Amino acid sequence: MMTLNDPVILAEVTAMSDRYEQVLGDNDIAALDAMFCGAPETVRYGVGENLYGAEEIAAFRRSRTGGSPPRKVLRRVITTIGQDAASVSLEFLREGGTRIGRQSQVWIRTGEGWKILSAHVSLIADIS
Repeated sequence: MMTLNDPVILAEVTAMSDRYEQVLGDNDIAALDAMFCGAPETVRYGVGENLYGAEEIAAFRRSRTGGSPPRKVLRRVITTIGQDAASVSLEFLREGGTRIGRQSQVWIRTGEGWKILSAHVSLIADIS
């Protein structure tokens, strides 16, 4: 039987999610690249782009001036699935923004540690 939210695994993934928010805010491109699984199966759907494979994701980050706008996490739900997989879903508000953003990620444990295999970012309702 598969265990959901094993406390040890949940703590590991929570720490990785916290780290992701930090390096995203710092626009630490090398650290962001390292957090994504370096495989052609890795996918990132952004607000205005669909990226397939680690190389496309890295190229996008390098072409974007200024990085991701600063944001405040409004709500986050982390669910671990067994010992080697997890989902992270969060809502955020960009600094100075009026639209709620959503981000979902699938994390997997690899030989190099926890990595993002799939990510999706979107903006929804205007809160003003």
